[in-house]
Amino acid sequence: MPHKVTPESPIGIFDSGIGGLTVVRAIQAALPEEKIIYFGDTARVPYGPKSQVTIRKYAADDTAILMRYQPKLIIVACNTVSALALDVVEKTCGSIPVIGVLKAGAGLAVEATENSRIGVIGTQATICSNAYAVTINSLNPDAEVFSRACPLFVPLAEEGLVDHPATRLIAREYLDEFAGKDIDTLVLGCTHYPILRRIIGETVGPAIHIIDSAEAVARRTRELLDESGLLNKTREQALPHLLVSDLPQKFSRIYKLFMGSELPDVELVEV
Repeated sequence: MPHKVTPESPIGIFDSGIGGLTVVRAIQAALPEEKIIYFGDTARVPYGPKSQVTIRKYAADDTAILMRYQPKLIIVACNTVSALALDVVEKTCGSIPVIGVLKAGAGLAVEATENSRIGVIGTQATICSNAYAVTINSLNPDAEVFSRACPLFVPLAEEGLVDHPATRLIAREYLDEFAGKDIDTLVLGCTHYPILRRIIGETVGPAIHIIDSAEAVARRTRELLDESGLLNKTREQALPHLLVSDLPQKFSRIYKLFMGSELPDVELVEV
C-alpha cells in the first residue's frame, strides 16, 4: 500500500558512502525547512569499480532502507547508481518521485554551455557507462562530450587534502585530458568532487564553467516539491537524520569537512 505523503514528510537521500553529503548540504542551503533522511552505504563503498549487477542490487537495498521513513521524494546522490540503476530505484519507490544527480547535472550543463563542448569527470563506472554523454546528447544532440575518469579524487577528498600539492599534481594529470578540446563547461560527475572544486577550477582555468550536480539537484528538488505542493513551510530547521551501514572512524571528521558543522547523531543500520 502506498504511504501517505505530506509536506512534513522527509526527503530521502542515499549514496554509496559520504560523498552525497554535498547534496545534503546543497538541499539544506536551498530548502532549510526540509527534513532529510540520509543513508550512506559506508560498509559497501565504493560502488564505482563494481559490476552493474551488484550496483543494481545495492540500489534496491538502499532505496528499501529509506522507504521505511515514508519519504515524499528520493534523491539518488550517487552518480554510479544514477547511471546504472535509476530504474531499480524508481521501481522500488513506486509512486514516489526520484531525482538522480546525473540527469540534474547534465541538464544544468546543457543550459550553461555556449559552445556545446562539455567535459565530464567521474568514477570509472560512471564514465564507462557513458550515461552523461547519452543524457547530455538527448537534451542537446549537437553537444560534444569529453569524459575522464578521476578515481583518485575520491580518496583525496576523503583525506581532506583540499589544498595539497599531491591533489594539484593529480588534478593536472587528469584534467590535461581536456587541453585543446575547447570545452567551456565541466561537470563534476561525482558527489565527492565539489570538495575539490577550488583546485579543479584553478587547474582548468576561470573560463570554464563548473557544474556541481549537488546544486542542480537542489534546484530540481525545489521545483518538484513546489509543483506538487509538498514544500515544507514549518519554518523549523532540522538536522539531517544520518543512517550508515558502517561507522568508519573517520566519519565524523569527513562529515565536518563536507558539512562545515559537527556530526549529529548517527544510526547504524544493517543492509
